[in-house]
Amino acid sequence: MQHPLPRRGLLAGLAALPPLAALSACQVQGGADEANATFPTRAVDFWVPFDAGGSGDLISRAIAKAAEKPLGQSLPVTNKPGANGAVGLKELLAGKSDGYTISLAVKSLFAIGPLVVDDPDAVVIEDLRIITTLTNEGYVLVVHGDSPYQTLDDLLKADKVNFGTTGVGTGSQLSAGLLFGIAGVEATDVPFDGGGPTVTALLGQDIDAASLSLAETMPHIEAGDMRPLCVFSEERSVFLDNVPTALELNYNILVDQRRFIVVPADTPDEVVGVLTLAFEEAREGSEYGQFLADNFMERWEVDGMEAELHLAEATEQFAAQIAESGVELGSAE
Repeated sequence: MQHPLPRRGLLAGLAALPPLAALSACQVQGGADEANATFPTRAVDFWVPFDAGGSGDLISRAIAKAAEKPLGQSLPVTNKPGANGAVGLKELLAGKSDGYTISLAVKSLFAIGPLVVDDPDAVVIEDLRIITTLTNEGYVLVVHGDSPYQTLDDLLKADKVNFGTTGVGTGSQLSAGLLFGIAGVEATDVPFDGGGPTVTALLGQDIDAASLSLAETMPHIEAGDMRPLCVFSEERSVFLDNVPTALELNYNILVDQRRFIVVPADTPDEVVGVLTLAFEEAREGSEYGQFLADNFMERWEVDGMEAELHLAEATEQFAAQIAESGVELGSAE
């Protein structure tokens, strides 16, 4: 398995490369027409394997814009939704490993998906190489602002609940599914392809509740269109300090979402080096930092090997939570 080198050792590990100012002169091991060209000589396509409007879409567009200057090329964003990111990533792996197509990826696809989705052709992290990590986002359970459910206890006393999720095998599904299952509520899982359509469904009162990220919900909470009932983090959110955690309410549920950017595992080291350094510079920009603050997102900035270790540990954690609860989560079957 290949890994991007840690930030502190990237230049040392790529000793054969020139310094950052000259990294654009690296050789591309791509098609014949680009074999002797430098990377990048044209736009780099940035795929978002989710619908527009959700948290993943928002962060992708922000980091793509911030990375254009250090990369020296445009980064047009294209949405390729489906199966919690699996559809877009499978298409990425079927294409060229030349660095001209990169994609957002999420923790839940690798740490939750295998626990609830039986897919013999599932995308595994070993097929990919992490260019850079981006964010750590918590989940909040929300109802419509006009909902009769004022508290979590009110909701859990309902005869039946239709809850929206951002897809099968997501942290959105896991957090809400565990909660309703442990509480013994007759609840129906309504999956969507990402946060955008889930938010739309809740605002339209097509569903009773949903577990979504703070980025997707806070503007609506502040506007009074959504009401938060609990968060699934270890501690209360600084943005919602009056909202209890599931742990406080005696539900042992801890779920978060991590986002990062990937390329196929066999992408040349030189190309990965250029991309990694460009995104590291982009993450340090004040405009990107302001975007994170404005959208209630926390930074997650570790090297690729540490990120993969986190995914492995999270898989064990989520499997233990599911086993302890005895809850069977809905699948795509």
